[in-house]
Amino acid sequence: MVEQIKTFDTNVLALEVIDGFTEVDEKICQKFFQEKLNKGYEQVNVLVKLDELKISHSSSKAFMEDTVWALRNYKSIGHLAIVAHSKMLKALVPIDNLFFQRASKGRYERYFDVSQLDEAFAFVTS
Repeated sequence: MVEQIKTFDTNVLALEVIDGFTEVDEKICQKFFQEKLNKGYEQVNVLVKLDELKISHSSSKAFMEDTVWALRNYKSIGHLAIVAHSKMLKALVPIDNLFFQRASKGRYERYFDVSQLDEAFAFVTS
């Protein structure tokens, strides 16, 4: 299930994935993102909180669709904050930055521990 943690009148989208991530959740994320673009923002800064995500309750098809969508909409994604409690995700974020060369375009992806949620909000709202 996906829900907005907090709503912003700016180009910031803050989401939390609770329990599982399904194809319906993917469509909801796309809708929230598109609403920001429809307001005239060229890029949307995204915070995704994943500490309550259960992979066993998630759809692999939804993850694949999310990946394909992100690649197609890459230029519209600004700063990306991943909030979780996962050593694997913490290790993958710097690799993502290198692979997609986000930093060279002034956009960054950063990992934050759940205890750093306020810092993550500051990152995507700056």
